[in-house]
Amino acid sequence: MKIKLTSVYVDDQEKALRFYTEVLGFVKKSDFSQGPYRWLTVASPDEPDGTELQLALNNNSAASTYQQAMFQQGQPAAMFFTDDVQADYDRMKARNAEFTMPPKDVTASKIAMVKDNCGNLIQLTQLVRYSR
Repeated sequence: MKIKLTSVYVDDQEKALRFYTEVLGFVKKSDFSQGPYRWLTVASPDEPDGTELQLALNNNSAASTYQQAMFQQGQPAAMFFTDDVQADYDRMKARNAEFTMPPKDVTASKIAMVKDNCGNLIQLTQLVRYSR
């Protein structure tokens, strides 16, 4: 068993697609519509056939309430791992990303928190590698 897909709720799929591709650096994987429904996913360019992230429209009250509550509590909707949080922070800041927390050392990792412009906080995480 493995994880193939996970979702984040967004308030605007087109705006989300631009953020997740142009700012975060993911690539569009799937994009098709049937009536008012749009299935939209992105993936890591390093693992294009790996786990996909669905950018799901929060067009129902439960999704919207959940998304807003998580944001207000400062809880990330997703956590993405990187080998260099500082480099990604600098790259994303140059693309006008709004961070709520710049890179910070915490237990066994360095993290940063960015707003995705669609109602979510995203945590970037770099695991600390200990040498012996």
